[in-house]
Amino acid sequence: MRIAVVSDTHLPRGSRRVPAACIERLEAADLLVHAGDFVSLAFHAEMLALGPPLAAVYGNVDELALRQRLPAERTVEAAGARIGLVHDAGPARGRLARMRRRFPDAHAVVFGHSHIPLHESDGEFQIFNPGSPTDRRRAPRHTMGVATVGARRVRFEHIALD
Repeated sequence: MRIAVVSDTHLPRGSRRVPAACIERLEAADLLVHAGDFVSLAFHAEMLALGPPLAAVYGNVDELALRQRLPAERTVEAAGARIGLVHDAGPARGRLARMRRRFPDAHAVVFGHSHIPLHESDGEFQIFNPGSPTDRRRAPRHTMGVATVGARRVRFEHIALD
């Protein structure tokens, strides 16, 4: 199973758009995961229209309509693996252990908020921040993630989009 992972798209905003390379991966995925900060219900609808099922949580800047539609956190099942999803995973110090406690039955947790790509693991447990395809902030590049899932194992990869 192939999962396209994004967060912190912050759309619409001026002339900002999701890069074509990101859209291609989103459309080709078996599942889309968005770790919050769509911003608008309109962009959430655009993600839904791409085709693959969408699993998402709301972020701190999402409009009220999204906060009413989406949960703050959730766990999704994909090819036997459980993946936790939350927008803000808190401070960097102790994050891996904190996410393991917050999602005790998960194999991995996807989060956003910082816009900075990150992948850490401790044995079988992983945390992953895809960065942002549209708003890189302090990150050197716009990024997204791809996860390959099979036999209860998750393999994450960051994709540079520029």
